[in-house]
Amino acid sequence: MTSSRLPAILIALAVLLLIVYSSVFVVNAREQAVVVRFGQIQDVKTEPGIYFKLPFGFMDADRVQYVEKQALRFDLDNIRVQVKGGATFDVDAFVVYTIADARKFRETVSGDRDAAEARLRTRLDSSLRRVYGLREFGAALSDERVSMMLEVRDDLHRDAETLGLNIADVRIRRTDLTQDVSQKTYDRMRAERLAEAELLRAEGTEEGQRRRAIADRQVVEIVADASKDSEVLRGQGEAERARIFADAFTRDPSFFAFYRSMAAYNASLASTGTTIVVSPNSEFFRYFNSANGSTAAAPQAGAPAPAPSAK
Repeated sequence: MTSSRLPAILIALAVLLLIVYSSVFVVNAREQAVVVRFGQIQDVKTEPGIYFKLPFGFMDADRVQYVEKQALRFDLDNIRVQVKGGATFDVDAFVVYTIADARKFRETVSGDRDAAEARLRTRLDSSLRRVYGLREFGAALSDERVSMMLEVRDDLHRDAETLGLNIADVRIRRTDLTQDVSQKTYDRMRAERLAEAELLRAEGTEEGQRRRAIADRQVVEIVADASKDSEVLRGQGEAERARIFADAFTRDPSFFAFYRSMAAYNASLASTGTTIVVSPNSEFFRYFNSANGSTAAAPQAGAPAPAPSAK
């Protein structure tokens, strides 16, 4: 009797365990659960834990759909936008968002992330074109880029709310000139740099000429001052020389006359091949006849022996 009931008991326990198992679902900290009963949202579980529902999912009874709770991201690459003036950029951007209202997320896109992101991409593309189109060429490459991202985020926020999403951040990863615009920009910048270089070169040449003119004037002034000083010193030297000669003459006139005559001989006869035509009795030769010049008339005071003409 007991052995015949054992299979039935085991079967009953298995069925009970199966019912309990199908009635329990677990929500972890990274997700939230939407309980759907016969196509209608019955409940939304946002806190982690163990929850119960109707067992089994046949006949469209309680089913659990899990959606992410942590921050999510999607990228939009190679969007060509145009700014004022006609220049175009290739832009890469990304959006960070969270599913803030799981119920609305289920109702609008059936909890499908791909469908929600497709709608946000369309809106992001449109917003980027509008924001860039209102600005000049250099805005996206300046500090204004931050305000541009905030403006795009605000544009997406309204559409995201209708999907049950919350836009946490919008970032522009890359803003590059297109190839044709990049070449034109490079050529323009190159021309500007060349013009600037020519201007600097001209200013340098002008400054160099100005400094050379100043230096030349200073050279002339320095040379003039030096010439003046040298003339003054030369005059002082000549005066000192004359004073010394005068002092020497007053001390010993006969020796001074002899010294002047020797100097005259040296100056007249030093050159090779010099021919002197003069009378032997000339005053010039008085020291040739006698060392003291006694046979010749005494020279006038302070006057050197006359020098003969030389050929």
